[in-house]
Amino acid sequence: MAEYLFVYGTLRQGANHPMHQQLIAHARFVAKARYQALLYQVSYYPAAEPSDKASAQVIGELYQLLQPELLLPLLDQYEECGEGFPQPQEYRRELQQVTLDSGASVNAWVYIYNRSTAGLRLIASGDFLPAARHMT
Repeated sequence: MAEYLFVYGTLRQGANHPMHQQLIAHARFVAKARYQALLYQVSYYPAAEPSDKASAQVIGELYQLLQPELLLPLLDQYEECGEGFPQPQEYRRELQQVTLDSGASVNAWVYIYNRSTAGLRLIASGDFLPAARHMT
């Protein structure tokens, strides 16, 4: 059974982050997708918080994991998720339903923000890349 990963921040194609090279070495881009959540600006990176509001959509990309046993531990380290990081860890990795632009849905790993979003700026568009370009 295929495993998928939904990315919405610095791992996206247009973010030009070096960690994206690790992603594409071990995964295959499937499609643009969205996840029902609110998106916040933490620093130079975003945070997704699941939402019950259907209008709350985070824009991102879906990847099929070709080598999940190699890639997921690397990404867990990058996202400070898992053993060895102080509690509460910044993110938690969970299987969530994401929707492709075609309307199809798939379960994919998503890094969900695991701390309070109080005081963080909401990215109302749900799209991190334009917001990142306007950061000062």
